[in-house]
Amino acid sequence: MAENLFQRDCYGNALVELGKKNKNIVVLDADLSCSTRTNIFAKAFPDRFFNIGVAEQNMMTVASGLASCGKTVFVSTFAIFATGRAWDQVRNSVCYNNFDVKIVATHAGVSVGPDGASHQALEDIALMRAIPNINIIAPCDGPQAAEAVHACVTVNGPFYIRLGRSKVPTIEGKGEFKFGKAQVLKKGKDVTIFACGIMVAEALAAAQNLSKQNIDAAVINIHTIRPIDKEVILNAAKSSKGLVVCEEHTVVGGLASAIDEIVAENCPIKVI
Repeated sequence: MAENLFQRDCYGNALVELGKKNKNIVVLDADLSCSTRTNIFAKAFPDRFFNIGVAEQNMMTVASGLASCGKTVFVSTFAIFATGRAWDQVRNSVCYNNFDVKIVATHAGVSVGPDGASHQALEDIALMRAIPNINIIAPCDGPQAAEAVHACVTVNGPFYIRLGRSKVPTIEGKGEFKFGKAQVLKKGKDVTIFACGIMVAEALAAAQNLSKQNIDAAVINIHTIRPIDKEVILNAAKSSKGLVVCEEHTVVGGLASAIDEIVAENCPIKVI
């Protein structure tokens, strides 16, 4: 593993790279641009950046309006506000119309820490998974956050990209990011550990500890939670003695639930 980076720094820089190539890209924020790092885009392209203020529901509606006029719209705020407070607008205005709105939310999960329980989005993936049309990505590190941002503009329609607050280790040797295709980071014959987001680094550390106990654990990065890579999950279910899911999210409705649904229907196996 290489240096630790903020995923949101990589997001802000990726936005500027995209902005240089595509004048159709606009960015909205809910008065948190310094935290989400959309302020990097705002400095580069002030005429294409809009601070909507502390009005997340309105922001999603404005994003839908801009998308209806042919814009590719990036929308950012903290994850709890993007998915919780504005859920109605994401559902009805963005997703039901299949608009090209990319929701890139930061400060997800319990690792938000000192921001407190009201800001710790532990239900956001579940909220987004329940809505038709939206794609969901939880990058494992900073470079992958940038790759996800670049990839999402090549696919028309709504996206939810989930980023954290703190720095995370950069995982080396993970290979090329492919939307919808999981990354097998380590092969193993005994157990398979599935992880997403900041838990991928923890899963690799766990696999290393397990090897000292003569347990050979595979580690798979499920960065795209929707559409999920069913093939890699079922291959692991057929070749492993059991599956373990690691995510910074409630066990209800997130990555664990998605994997449970797939294996229960196709290849029942113990999932922890």
